[in-house]
Amino acid sequence: MEGDFTGKDAYGKHFAPKDYLKMYYSFSKEDGSQEDALLNFYLQKFHKTFTVDGVKGDTLIDIGSGPTIYQFLSSCGSFREIIATDYTDQNREEIKRWLKKDPEAFDWSHALKYVCELEGDREKWVEKGEKVRSTIRRVLKCDVTQVNPLAPLVVAQASCVTSALCLEAACKDLTAYRAALRNIGSLVKPRGHLVLLVALRGNFYMAGEQMFFCLYLEKETVDSAVTEAGFDILWSEEAKNSYSPTFSDCKNVYFLVAQKRIKV
Repeated sequence: MEGDFTGKDAYGKHFAPKDYLKMYYSFSKEDGSQEDALLNFYLQKFHKTFTVDGVKGDTLIDIGSGPTIYQFLSSCGSFREIIATDYTDQNREEIKRWLKKDPEAFDWSHALKYVCELEGDREKWVEKGEKVRSTIRRVLKCDVTQVNPLAPLVVAQASCVTSALCLEAACKDLTAYRAALRNIGSLVKPRGHLVLLVALRGNFYMAGEQMFFCLYLEKETVDSAVTEAGFDILWSEEAKNSYSPTFSDCKNVYFLVAQKRIKV
């Protein structure tokens, strides 16, 4: 099924962070369940990127953070500061709730424990949470359709830019997708890294009862756009979508790490 493009204003009016978090990030009671498989995949690949492979630097900018913080659980130990960003006010507020330990904030303890287990000590999850909170220094508005996605702010180029499940929702066609990749790629310093998590071959995803557009992408299309944006792909890996097809019709998710070329 193919839906109409969801514009910026519709996200502000209709995207409910708590519905989205409940659908996609509520760990089940049993370890190893199908519901957890995809989030585990995300956490494993971020762990490989930042903890095992050692991608690190001064600043990491996460583009289109949504209401989530799982993408920071491994990178928080590798960067002096993390800048979280999102277009919608309610998503930025949801992140701030977690940072302030608001009792209404989403419970990420299971994800924290899982990442600490990958690192060798599941019991350090509270300490890990504090490390994430202290490393996220700013939560900013972003718009990937702008040449400078953080405009009107101008920030120094970052050692790493991450973006998880964002561009395919924000871009109405492949031309816009390629432009958005160039826009976020401009935030990365030469020899810095770009880390993407992409939904492949899907047309929609749900947040509660609300349907949102997803740009249909093949792996080769993503690879080509990343290369055209000035990056060399270091490694990538796909996993099957394990969520219910009523949640999202995407077939696979795609994790990719690339390094920015130095212009000659």
